[in-house]
Amino acid sequence: MASDPLITARARTDANDFLIEAEEPLASFHRRAGGELPGPIVTPALLELVRKARRTGQRLSRAIRAQDSAEQISTWVEVVPGRAGTIVNLSAWQAEDIAPLDPGAEDVQRLALVRHMAGLSARLDDAQRLLAVDWSARDLDAAGEAMMAGAGRLWTEFTAQNVDEERRGSDWRAWDGTVVALPGSERQWAVKLVPLRGGFELYLVPDRPLPDVAPQPSRKAERAAGLGRDIAPVLRQPVSRIIANAETIRTQLAGPLAEEYSNYAADIASAGEHLLALIDDLTTLEMVEDEAFDPAPDHIDLADVARRAAGILGVRAKERGIVLDAPREGESVPAIGEFRRTLQVLLNLVGNAIRYSPEGGQVWIRVETVDERARVTVADQGEGLSLGEQARVFAKFERLGRSGDGGSGLGLYISRRLAEAMGGALTVESAKGQGARFTLELPGNPEG
Repeated sequence: MASDPLITARARTDANDFLIEAEEPLASFHRRAGGELPGPIVTPALLELVRKARRTGQRLSRAIRAQDSAEQISTWVEVVPGRAGTIVNLSAWQAEDIAPLDPGAEDVQRLALVRHMAGLSARLDDAQRLLAVDWSARDLDAAGEAMMAGAGRLWTEFTAQNVDEERRGSDWRAWDGTVVALPGSERQWAVKLVPLRGGFELYLVPDRPLPDVAPQPSRKAERAAGLGRDIAPVLRQPVSRIIANAETIRTQLAGPLAEEYSNYAADIASAGEHLLALIDDLTTLEMVEDEAFDPAPDHIDLADVARRAAGILGVRAKERGIVLDAPREGESVPAIGEFRRTLQVLLNLVGNAIRYSPEGGQVWIRVETVDERARVTVADQGEGLSLGEQARVFAKFERLGRSGDGGSGLGLYISRRLAEAMGGALTVESAKGQGARFTLELPGNPEG
């Protein structure tokens, strides 16, 4: 125990913000919260203070509150930055027993921490095939870009080990919690699969942080010109941090919180996600307007892509009581187009149809082949569009007077540019009071 009677416990961290030494009662609290010694700091409020002190080089102190499955603690923390890490002094430590959290609440907290620490996330369909990929770890550039190019394939095909064959038919739980290696990374990655209606979320969490060096943007950020190269990565980092911190507050990982403040944190996280979506839209906008933009056409099944879009958005439709009438299993319409970009267009069309259809309504998705052209039509029961609105609906930043829905007014403009870049077209038929029918047309694939 520390000799200073005012100090309850001391601890020490290294340059990677790992807790390498800790006295009681912090050591026991750290282990109960899922941490190891030595190992990453698992108390968000303490981690934030340590990072700030090390980054600024200033001695910082404040009161923090936290809890594990057994205790709720409050303590005064002083962090003294050093040459390699920090010294942490804790005083006025108070702990009180709390009622055990129900399993559902523990799952929410654990998932929030996984999302915060993940270096790569992906959206999978119900067969664990890749739909969309995002990553922030710079040592996953090679794996991330390969996964993006391999949309529609099993995510396990992109691990360094050839392990997908032996588990291809296994239940998803056989993968959850396993550790894999990824090409280009020397770290090991823990797998977290979250089942959703119509698919899964995949998160890969590293076994250790990268060495503490000057930040370097990933190649994913470097690929885009203009906004994508200069502004988007700069904006993404603080906005993502805001969202992560708001989620930490909302799920009370940093300690108990009154309900109104938890709801306020949820509003902050939601607003941050809308801002990230806008950043993504602006980056995509610049990409599709670049003369060098060239999609990667492939043999796809337009009916299959439509079913995937309906599956991904099924939960959103159910929340509004809307029935999605998608192409039936076995129905096939061969086409030529880039799978990922075609899915992006259909997610936009189906998402808009859900948003503007009345609650309890229906959205139809129909596919057909006409004169060697593949078509998919998304029809809704919304208010419909006048001739003047139809002329403007594909314009850049056009929202037709709508407000408060978080949209950027870029979705349909980008979708049409993507369709045209793939040798296709995107059109609308509508009338006031009769809903709208958006049709995506792509070159057909007679050999399909």
